[in-house]
Amino acid sequence: MLPRRTLLGATAGIAAWAGATRAQGAEWPNRPVRIVVPYAPGGANDILARLYGQKLSERLGQPFVIENRAGGQAIIGSEYVARAPADGYTLLLGATGTMIFNPVTYERLPYDPVQDFVPVSIAASFPLVLAVSGEAPFRTVQELVAHAKANPDRMTYGTSSAGFQMATELFNLRAGTKFIYVAYRGSAESVNAAATGEVTMTLVDVGPAAGALQAGRLRGLATTASERLPAFPDIPTMKELGYPDLTLVLWSGLMAPSGTPEPILRRLNAEILRANQAPDLRERLRALSMDPVGSSTEEARRAVREGITFWRGIAQEAQLRFER
Repeated sequence: MLPRRTLLGATAGIAAWAGATRAQGAEWPNRPVRIVVPYAPGGANDILARLYGQKLSERLGQPFVIENRAGGQAIIGSEYVARAPADGYTLLLGATGTMIFNPVTYERLPYDPVQDFVPVSIAASFPLVLAVSGEAPFRTVQELVAHAKANPDRMTYGTSSAGFQMATELFNLRAGTKFIYVAYRGSAESVNAAATGEVTMTLVDVGPAAGALQAGRLRGLATTASERLPAFPDIPTMKELGYPDLTLVLWSGLMAPSGTPEPILRRLNAEILRANQAPDLRERLRALSMDPVGSSTEEARRAVREGITFWRGIAQEAQLRFER
């Protein structure tokens, strides 16, 4: 969960020091840079990586190539970047799943989110939508919960990341339900699984679900946003329905291997903050129900540490502990 203060500021004064930062990192980049996305194409993180990669390419004069390394709850791609040379040419599109949820649910991880990475900036945040098939018999969360309690062994949820899984397990705790977890490689797959009735429901990022929601293949029952989303004003919030703990947003940002030179980190941070002010990028993000954030490195570090503390308690309450 993203502390509200990390959504603020971090843009003032960019113009004053951007030139100096550019000068310090003048030799970088002189070849293509890879942004590793540890998820399948089509989800929020993949979309964000491509949007910001394009902006960074335009500003820095070298291609920022998106490389999807999905699998293992984003552990495979995250470990790859953690072990990469700290030279600014291999970056991670890190998210709450990789930086927060994996560390609080896995007994052992091949990477440490605090020791092995340095956050460049949180880029954007986004709420989730709880959705079922457009053909499902339940039209409200109340009906879904009642059906789940009457059929505890037959209700499933599909998800593609630890973040969505943790959010759904929090829903299980607060609603008193026992939806059974079914893993998918990406948000697009879990959306399709819910739309076709392969699983009962999904709690997923809004962007990949938007088309199915608009076409009626999915029925949105609630969002985790603090207010109703402009794109889907008829879908109530979890808070409205009596689940204030389910008011949450997830975030994604750019991470570099620990030891990456400070001038490169400062230059990347400046360019992320500048990209967040671009009207075309802001419009694209908001069309996907995402909010541009932008943060300092220290704000991003704090978001990781505070998030681990908060969600560790939820993981313990839900008795979620995994082995690889």
